[in-house]
Amino acid sequence: MFEYIKGLLAELTPTYAVVENNGLAYFIHVSVNTYTGLKQGQECKLFLHEIIREDAHLLYGFLNKQERELFRLLISVNGVGSNTARLILSSVNTKDLVEAIAGNNVNLLQSVKGIGTKTAQRIIIELKDKISDSDIEINEIFGHINNTLHKDALTALTMLGFSKPAVEKVLSKLLKENNNLSLEEVIKLALNYL
Repeated sequence: MFEYIKGLLAELTPTYAVVENNGLAYFIHVSVNTYTGLKQGQECKLFLHEIIREDAHLLYGFLNKQERELFRLLISVNGVGSNTARLILSSVNTKDLVEAIAGNNVNLLQSVKGIGTKTAQRIIIELKDKISDSDIEINEIFGHINNTLHKDALTALTMLGFSKPAVEKVLSKLLKENNNLSLEEVIKLALNYL
């Protein structure tokens, strides 16, 4: 399994990139989000996911590990293949996608071409708990919010018996609205919503 590739971006389109490394050129499928962060003719680093089938060896490239992790989670859902996962990541940025899954936002997922109600619901049901347990950094999800505060509040509230997805949703809302709260204030406010 490949971790990443570093090299000269020889060719770039919204769906694929050709990266030259040590005299070899690699054809790598990319999402539109990754495409917007690349410039042809410059050095680049793409985190890779390899799919080996009977008829093809495919490489998918991502600007960061968070997008790759989301791709891997999406293709683990029954009925979501690599092209559908790439389409979802091309239509919705990683932050919005994580928030949609954590917040049961079926409508956002349905707004992606080819994703129906059942598939959107399946994605949410199968990934809701995995999103909070995965390597997707809290920084990526909550931007400028204090990681320690979020983690400590999450730990405290789940130890009190509240479900992790419900706590994540409440904390997301609270910390977006108020980023100057102490841990005690966050927990007290969260208890009002749980």
